[in-house]
Amino acid sequence: MTLEFMGKKKGMTRVFDDEGNSVVCTIIEAEPNVVVQVKTKESDGYHSVQLGGMKVKDSRKKNITKPLIGHFLKAKVEPRHFLKESRINSEEKYEVGQEITLDFFADCEFVDVCGKSKGKGYQGVMKRHNFSGGPASHGSGFHRHAGSTGMRSTPGRCLPGVKMPGHMGDERVTTENLKVVKILADKNLILVKGAIPGAREGFVTIRKALKKRNKKK
Repeated sequence: MTLEFMGKKKGMTRVFDDEGNSVVCTIIEAEPNVVVQVKTKESDGYHSVQLGGMKVKDSRKKNITKPLIGHFLKAKVEPRHFLKESRINSEEKYEVGQEITLDFFADCEFVDVCGKSKGKGYQGVMKRHNFSGGPASHGSGFHRHAGSTGMRSTPGRCLPGVKMPGHMGDERVTTENLKVVKILADKNLILVKGAIPGAREGFVTIRKALKKRNKKK
């Protein structure tokens, strides 16, 4: 159980390590997240912290719903675009109004990043499921089709779970164990090795890696 920090994907770049190797990185902009609500075992039945990310511009505050306005007023924090609740083991270290910066990842070597993948619309089985397709030669009537999906008169139907054409992308994807290359706390930027889901300016969440607990030396 760990906090999920909110940020925005800015694009990709490359940096050079101490040995001169080129490292492809993704730039994530993550301004300080603020604690909007703290839930306890006694009052809510479980321990969690609700963070707010990305301040709302003055021109956009008119679009905030009245329930959320009251929620932010109760916490005495400025409105945020996104709210994210994270289960934790103990809420003792957190209090409402507290700001959490990228220093939270200072002792972390690997992170998990979650975002919404790019939508690719309606796609066939070759692109969606990596089917090899049929012969590409002339005369073949089977090029990029799925092939047979049914059976004989018994059961006389297509069984569920068969890979078929359909909507591709635009779904929640988590990329695990990405190495933290650099943290620029003064610019609210964190660089991670490799690619992450989503388009530029897309909303992402970052957490300390759950499957790797290696700490920086």
